Amino acid sequence: MTFSVHGLPVARGIAIGRAVLVASSRVDVAHYFIEPDQVEAEIERVRRGRNAVVDELQRLQHDMPKDAPPELTALLDVHLMLMQDETLTGGVKHWIKERLYNAEWALTTQLEMIARQFDEMEDEYLRERKADLEQVVERVLRHMKGAASPVVAALPRPRRQQDLLLEDTMDVPLVLVAHDLSPADMLQFKQSVFAGFVTDVGGRTSHTAIVARSLDIPAVVGARGASQLIRQDDWLIIDGDAGVVIVAPSPIILAEYGFKQRQGELERERLSRLRHTPAVTLDGQRIELLANIEMPEDAGGALKAGAVGVGLFRSEFLFMGRQGRLPDEDEQYLAYRRAVEGMEGLPVTIRTVDVGADKPLDETRHDDAHLNPALGLRAIRWSLADPAMFLTQLRAILRAAGHGQVHLLIPMLAHGSEIRQTLALLDQARAELDQRGMAYGPLKLGAMIEIPAAALTLKLFLKYFDFLSIGTNDLIQYTLAIDRADESVAHLYDPLHPAVLRLVADTISECNARGKHVSVCGEMAGDIGFTRLLLGMGLRSFSMHPAQILAVKQEVLRADTVKLRAWSERVLDAEDPAALLDAAAEARPPSARGHSLP
Repeated sequence: MTFSVHGLPVARGIAIGRAVLVASSRVDVAHYFIEPDQVEAEIERVRRGRNAVVDELQRLQHDMPKDAPPELTALLDVHLMLMQDETLTGGVKHWIKERLYNAEWALTTQLEMIARQFDEMEDEYLRERKADLEQVVERVLRHMKGAASPVVAALPRPRRQQDLLLEDTMDVPLVLVAHDLSPADMLQFKQSVFAGFVTDVGGRTSHTAIVARSLDIPAVVGARGASQLIRQDDWLIIDGDAGVVIVAPSPIILAEYGFKQRQGELERERLSRLRHTPAVTLDGQRIELLANIEMPEDAGGALKAGAVGVGLFRSEFLFMGRQGRLPDEDEQYLAYRRAVEGMEGLPVTIRTVDVGADKPLDETRHDDAHLNPALGLRAIRWSLADPAMFLTQLRAILRAAGHGQVHLLIPMLAHGSEIRQTLALLDQARAELDQRGMAYGPLKLGAMIEIPAAALTLKLFLKYFDFLSIGTNDLIQYTLAIDRADESVAHLYDPLHPAVLRLVADTISECNARGKHVSVCGEMAGDIGFTRLLLGMGLRSFSMHPAQILAVKQEVLRADTVKLRAWSERVLDAEDPAALLDAAAEARPPSARGHSLP
């Protein structure tokens, strides 16, 4: 019987194939108390399991194929970092010594303690890193138990898994279905084996989503219960555009999606030809298409996608999961330098660290007094509250600017006093480098517009900054008072709310009038449903995930900004802007709607 499972679309395209199920990855954990004289032996068991996992991850890194996506390498680095974190191992020792828990119980207890901190984080990317922590702990538990990786156990073996009948169907595509997948697990099979992924859990910034996008493989995550509802060897259709998984499709549905799949492949081939085509509209407006990256290694993918620079380098990954051991100046400098040199002379915009009360770096920094962490001590507020940390980052960025074009972006500014403090610390950082006789380069200074107060006081910002970058994700959240991570109100998170559109449009208009550069770096920038509207508003710089660049470029090449200007004004004045956008999309020829694009 045909049925469908819905999740989040995270990697575009259509995949059709047989299901390969990965058994639930959770390891059964025994809970019992030990005798005092067994404490050291239990600690040693954990140590051996941990060391085995570290060796395994390092071996995977060493054997990494040259054509493996940089995201996999970076995520393995995150797993190694978590595995070697003293908060994890130190906490386990505490439960064994003080409570006399057995090793497995102590390990899962400490996991729960740390996981709570991740759950309270506002930033979606950092919140998703809880899954990485769970997976490294699970790998330790498996080594302690002597169990195989769930993915290895699920790999097709033709002579032993008769139900797959692979001896006669070696050309049948396979689709992986799992509760969740770790980067290390994904290296256990050849990257070409699976045509797509489906996972029960995960979000748009989960590791599975990141890797799926980097491999350009259709994927749906957060498809709750998929691994229980789907049976081994079921025929599946993954619609990575709509976030739908169709199970046991009828011949008619198979034929329909087979046609869509072929159309999508042709569309991707056409898009790939645009990689070196300048992004210029029909009326001659040159549009800047930039990449958002999380790690220095992402620079290669940005160049490959045709980005003309990095519009947002999130520096948080350097600070993540270190439990108080913040990266020093040299470590940060080398990371920023790798990103700058990786872009081969193109500009790189580095955003200062966006962490805070809602994204605690360790238990000592967490304070239950922050009742609403999204409105608390985060981003620039957190940096200004810790000048030593902030100066270290500023010095590292200044030094990296000596190796290429670097723009400095400050998040979550709202007050003139914050601006002046930031500028003073930047001057201090330069003076300290002068005193050391260390070289550094020039910076262009920019501010994020993500708080309504900032959008409504643009003249103040334009007085001090060379450029502005509109962070639409937070701007929508703060304008509408909607916690996008709260499922009970997430449906009210509306990029097309008239108030949101007016703030975005006014910011673009004011910057253009003052001759200041402005870009959009939130999700709206990479959504082709908004490209024409933003162009009509006067936006000429978009920053997005590298995988979205070619699709947006195609929209740019088809657009006439002169004609779009009057239409965008009607959208801004409309009571229901979404209806006008839908009508415009329906009026366009099917070939121009980008139905197979993300």
